[in-house]
Amino acid sequence: MAPGTGDADRVEALILSELARLAEVGFEKSAVEAAVNTTEFALRENNTGSFPRGLSLMLRAAPAWLYGRDPLQPLKWSDDLAAFKAKLASGQDPFRPLLRRFLLDNTHRVAVVLRPDAGLGAEQEAAEQARVDAAARELGPEGIRAVALETEALRERQETPDTPEALACVPSLALSDIPREAPDVPTAVSELSAAASSPAARAKLLSHELFTNDVLYLDALLPMRAIPAKLLPLVPLFCRSLTQMGTEAESFVELTDRIGRKTGGFSVSPSVSDVRGKPDSPAAFVVLSGKAMRSQAGDLLSLASDVLLTAKLDDRERFRQMALETKAGLEAGVVGAGHRFAARRLDAQRSRAGWAQEAMGGLSYLNYIRELVARVDGDWDGVKADLESIRAALLVGAAQGSGGEGGAIINATADGRTLDASSAHIATFLDAVVSSASSSAASTGLTFPGDFDWPTGMPLRSEALTVPTQVNYVGKAANLYEDAGYNLKGSAYVANKLLGTSWLWDRVRVSGGAYGGFSDFDTHSGMFAYLSYRDPNLLETVDVYDQTPNWLRTLELDQDALTKAVIGTIGDIDGYQLPDAKGYTALMRHVLGVTREERQKRRDEILGTTLKDVREFAEAIECVKSGKSARVVAVTSAERAAQAMEKRPGVFDEVIKVL
Repeated sequence: MAPGTGDADRVEALILSELARLAEVGFEKSAVEAAVNTTEFALRENNTGSFPRGLSLMLRAAPAWLYGRDPLQPLKWSDDLAAFKAKLASGQDPFRPLLRRFLLDNTHRVAVVLRPDAGLGAEQEAAEQARVDAAARELGPEGIRAVALETEALRERQETPDTPEALACVPSLALSDIPREAPDVPTAVSELSAAASSPAARAKLLSHELFTNDVLYLDALLPMRAIPAKLLPLVPLFCRSLTQMGTEAESFVELTDRIGRKTGGFSVSPSVSDVRGKPDSPAAFVVLSGKAMRSQAGDLLSLASDVLLTAKLDDRERFRQMALETKAGLEAGVVGAGHRFAARRLDAQRSRAGWAQEAMGGLSYLNYIRELVARVDGDWDGVKADLESIRAALLVGAAQGSGGEGGAIINATADGRTLDASSAHIATFLDAVVSSASSSAASTGLTFPGDFDWPTGMPLRSEALTVPTQVNYVGKAANLYEDAGYNLKGSAYVANKLLGTSWLWDRVRVSGGAYGGFSDFDTHSGMFAYLSYRDPNLLETVDVYDQTPNWLRTLELDQDALTKAVIGTIGDIDGYQLPDAKGYTALMRHVLGVTREERQKRRDEILGTTLKDVREFAEAIECVKSGKSARVVAVTSAERAAQAMEKRPGVFDEVIKVL
């Protein structure tokens, strides 16, 4: 046995023994039913997300067509599924023979063990430097000068704009092809009253009547305002616990099977967003989301009620496993997606919503999870009490927060018949929540607070977050509303589009060698951020960011190039959406206070954007260059952080070792 493979051998043995057991006894009937229902639901729904559904069908048909078979056969799944279900109904077990044939008796099997090596990065860098030195010696002085000249010629070509003649070869739409009216999602807003015993408790119901092929998409939003700041980092794991620990009547496995048998999917997650003009009052909810066929609407709402109200939160080993999985995912994420951590860190310095998002998904969250793993072993009773406190706070918020900015929100997207069929089940769900909230309020003394007790932000500082990496993720940001007094205009969307497709693309990615370089303008919070992804540079990228206002001020665009930027911006706003996405988009517009009139105004401003408007945006983003609140956060290596501080003292206020 190779060194360090003991655990791997045990894992492999466990997998094979479990496969052998299943091949002998077969799968549980409920598990088979859940798998069949999940597969059938996915086929009937055909939810391709933001990818065009027609293109998805075409790509599904193409492989058969390429090899001379009927291209429509892969799309005709109903007869095959019916035959398979008939085979199951007759008592046949098609799975056990497959387990033996493809997994147990298949000799073409290999176990791959990956072991970390703390010195691998240094070894690779040394080997690469040795190859470079050898190549330089072979080239000699004259060869090196020739390579330098070629590199300079390449850089000049990369930074030279395409000619109008070259750009004219690219087909494009005209402004006349773009609808002037902002697309709308049908939304009916009504008020739901709970049971007569709690007449003050109400929830808002948002109904979106769209063709969904008899599928009900449902979201139940429970306000987070009553959750204290000290418990906020525990909310993501609380949400996972609701569906991954079982209920008072079901084990974890039984609950998982029920979700598969009765729905097309069910999830619980937190959602926190800034609201424009209300930096201290974010839209903060725990969202229960699910989907089911019309005939299963009652099952979906019953499931939501059981998960929220009766989920058992006492499985220490399962919770510890989830905490360790979260820790591992965050540590891998900060290396592979460091730009997200940098962005959250920057946002956290300027708003309550940003602080909350960082506390539930950034570096602060990682630090919390590391401490939580130890706390699960030493203070499990305290952890359980905190989980129950979060549940009680959500219930009280849902019931007592009616009126004003609080209260539960139910969001339903379906055709008219399905909406009608689900209305009674939605009312029953609300009644159950309000009834449980009353007992929670009585037992805990909780009341719905007038405001959040969450911090309004983290201290303003520039940070280097160090991890073992060969690349950098570089962010710099400021708040345009607070630092520049900027008033939002639709032309800002066009200017930001141009930055991402020209200046930042050319300088950070094409010339700089990064995998990605872009800017992001959160029009709700006012935060404007530059970000790079897998970037070989650090200070050089910050310099590109700081040169951006001057580039924008002197930008020259002909009308054709400007029109393409405007059309591209509208393309982002009018992105392809299936009915579930349309319903959720309308929901977020409601909770963020984005009216149809405002969207139409922004659309008119985008379509009417001039070169002068684009250039004026340079004055707004000047504060990101030198404003008193502009900050840099980079995920980088300790060596590069030290080199950057040596070259430019003060670039970072603090260096934080993450891994």
